[in-house]
Amino acid sequence: QVQLEESGGGSVQAGGSLRLSCAASSFTYNAYCMGWFRQYPGKEREGVAAIDSDGTIDIRDYGPSRKGRFSLSEDRAKHILHLEIRDVKPEDAATYYCAAAPYRSPYLCITTEWIKVWGRGTLVSVIS
Repeated sequence: QVQLEESGGGSVQAGGSLRLSCAASSFTYNAYCMGWFRQYPGKEREGVAAIDSDGTIDIRDYGPSRKGRFSLSEDRAKHILHLEIRDVKPEDAATYYCAAAPYRSPYLCITTEWIKVWGRGTLVSVIS
């Protein structure tokens, strides 16, 4: 069973950059696609980026408001997935969750219905 732990949240100035990290603990890391979601208070979680189990195909900037600002990077040897956010906007303030599902396709890690493992989340605040 994969376990996920996020880090890197906190306060960031609008217009700045932010990198969130997700450390996965499991020898079956290569069997899981992984994704990042965010959640506003009282709202459902929404996917923002995902990567396939091989680390070769990723979905970034999922959703029109994030166009060109979100990207993924990965340290597969250490089982760490990073989400980078550039030109941070006030609407990026949310709790960010790392997630995993035992499938190859990143499209199964960009929506909540296929997710099998969740991290506890990390809170991002934006200073305007």
